[in-house]
Amino acid sequence: MNTVNNSLSNQLIINLSILFSQPTGISNYAKNLFPYLKSLQPTLLTSQNYREFNCYQVPNNLTPADGTKGHFNRIIWTQFELPQIYKKLKSQLLFSPISEAPLYANCRFVVMVHDFIPLRFPKRFSPLTPYHRYYVPQVLKQAEHIICNSQATAKDMVDFFQIPSNKITPILLACDRTQFQFLDLPKRNYFLYIGRQDPYKNLQRLITAFSALPNRNDYELWLAGPYDQRYSPLLEIQTQELGINHLVKFLNYVSYDKLPIIINQAIALVFPSLWEGFGLPVLEAMACGTPVITSNISSLPEVAGDAAILINPYNSGEITAAMQTIINDSETTKQLSAKGLKRANQFSWEKTGLATVEVLKKYLGS
Repeated sequence: MNTVNNSLSNQLIINLSILFSQPTGISNYAKNLFPYLKSLQPTLLTSQNYREFNCYQVPNNLTPADGTKGHFNRIIWTQFELPQIYKKLKSQLLFSPISEAPLYANCRFVVMVHDFIPLRFPKRFSPLTPYHRYYVPQVLKQAEHIICNSQATAKDMVDFFQIPSNKITPILLACDRTQFQFLDLPKRNYFLYIGRQDPYKNLQRLITAFSALPNRNDYELWLAGPYDQRYSPLLEIQTQELGINHLVKFLNYVSYDKLPIIINQAIALVFPSLWEGFGLPVLEAMACGTPVITSNISSLPEVAGDAAILINPYNSGEITAAMQTIINDSETTKQLSAKGLKRANQFSWEKTGLATVEVLKKYLGS
């Protein structure tokens, strides 16, 4: 599939080695972004075929679908194979939608940084901790420029690694507005959380907060996200100890096409994370007109603006009070829904893509 020519189009190469058939998270960012970079005539480094682009075939075992092995394969490929491709295509610039690039290889590159959660909440024996502590800082120091997804992530870069702020451009993300939109479905009496069940997602306090609702038996708490053998059983035990296991539903992974339905029918999304690089579920819920309760720290106020109830995520009493407001105050609920729809209209992948183009243009031909 090496449909590459040696024209001007090879000036920019985009590393899409992380893309696979069912993208999530960072892969989803790359998938939604690269179509808007077409004006730069890039060559895509990819294992898939995109007919409207110059493409250069790369191995298909470098993606999150292959777990830790895929991550390791990609690091080795990035360090040793990618510089050869860069040289072969006579490239001027590499854009990577993740904070990975060849080190000490005479490659000019711009990278995207999503978060530093493995440094804020390190896990013992996790390979991601040394990856973020030793490899990523070198990538950031050697980059021509760095794009990130929020002011909060930009501040982390300055605080953790002393990267000069003028080397960083925050560009907020977006969600698929053809997928996430108001559906005029009847509301059902459940609060919804979407995401993983890692400790930093703060589900233990969310469950405690839900349990403290005076009329909790009239409501349910739905947790949408992949069951995690490390953390989910502890949360299940907590619900049993609180006597609310019949009210808390662990939905496991919810398919992309079903998410808008369960978001639209929820009375509110509750997303009390202790830290986010961006916080996509907040934007997806606002795009559906569903009221949002979320944290007043990290990037979440940047995403929510004044269209959500912001709480201190370390205070379960504040989370309870916010849920009680949703239950009791129909006027506030109505206002949050309207404000959320309006706020969501300020985000689009086109806007994200065009802002990215402007950054990349500065480093092409220079």
